[in-house]
Amino acid sequence: MWEQIRSNRRRSVFIVTIMGVLLVAMGMSLTALLTPDQGAMIFGGILALGLWFVMWMVTISKGDDIMLRMAGARQIQHRDHPTLYNIVEEMSIAAALPKVPRVFVVDDPSPNAFAAGRDPEKASVAVTTGLLRILDRDELQGVVAHELGHIKNRDVSLITTAGIMVGSIVLLAEIGLRVLWYSGGGVRRSRTSSDKGGGQAIVMIIAIALLILAPILAQLIYFALSRRREYLADASGAMYTRYPEGLASALEKLAGTTKPLSDTSRVTAPMYIVRPLKQGRKMSATSAFSTHPPIADRVRVLRSMAGGADFAAYDAAFQRVKGRGVVGLHTLEQTSRVQVRGGAEADLTTTRERARAASDAYLTASGYGVRRCTNCGASVKVPPSLSERVTACPRCRGALGPS
Repeated sequence: MWEQIRSNRRRSVFIVTIMGVLLVAMGMSLTALLTPDQGAMIFGGILALGLWFVMWMVTISKGDDIMLRMAGARQIQHRDHPTLYNIVEEMSIAAALPKVPRVFVVDDPSPNAFAAGRDPEKASVAVTTGLLRILDRDELQGVVAHELGHIKNRDVSLITTAGIMVGSIVLLAEIGLRVLWYSGGGVRRSRTSSDKGGGQAIVMIIAIALLILAPILAQLIYFALSRRREYLADASGAMYTRYPEGLASALEKLAGTTKPLSDTSRVTAPMYIVRPLKQGRKMSATSAFSTHPPIADRVRVLRSMAGGADFAAYDAAFQRVKGRGVVGLHTLEQTSRVQVRGGAEADLTTTRERARAASDAYLTASGYGVRRCTNCGASVKVPPSLSERVTACPRCRGALGPS
């Protein structure tokens, strides 16, 4: 995806610049609500510029960790969930990534997944326990391949940068509106009593408008980054797995979920493979401001890839479904033909077994010790705070072995 990578680099520069401008404008607006002095407003703009620089440095160094922490993700190792870890390793090789991404699990019954990271050298993949519960191996492979497509195309760098910047703008706007709420009445009285009350009132109105509109504009810019990149990640996922049906089937299952996601932040929403379901909303609902394209369209494109699993086959399928292309010309010229493989052997694991494996992986990553009963052989998960107090098996009261 040469065009997508170059485009994302340009967009990252644009995002950092435009978010900086918005932050400076909001800093000046916040100062204008407190004092009409022009020098103070300039000082407020400089402080906001400093905040922008700090947030940019944080994005470069710790942006992915912040996103993962916001989602409540826990890093796992191969021993914690061998199936998931093996799939990430396999798809990393297929995507020719320089390093296998870190693997995380989020304890959430709503099935979803996302990728985060500054570049392919420092990237992460996170899946929810709900996703691990309902997907078989082919479907899970398709979801992981989709997320690695985001990493390969450097979407994660762009979306992490935008997410941190949007969070800064929303925070500053919240501070400004609270200042207006608690002290705005006094500010208005002091300003209207001065000789220049009319001009100061105009400044205050402009300041309030900026505090309200800036976070909205930032969100619209953020949402605009999401839709096309999801289609291109689907194309990458189909090529890495050589099995478009796996991802299509996974998306259908995700579309049918009724469980809302615990992570309801607007900042992290565009990162997920499908729009996070919130309480009282339907997954199928879409709008002009949705963070993701319609799942039904994505599934139709994947299932229209007649015999091929490469970018050219995806672009041809996209044209049949949507009436236009989506993959860049240079990428189409460089891509080679990839045939669709057959599905893997039937996954005999039950939903209950998959749910238990997902839960065990998350608990282990959270510091729980697994201790086996010396009498009945049951495995008991003990939280770290109770590791010394729990000594007997809750089933048969036999002694528990060491972790």
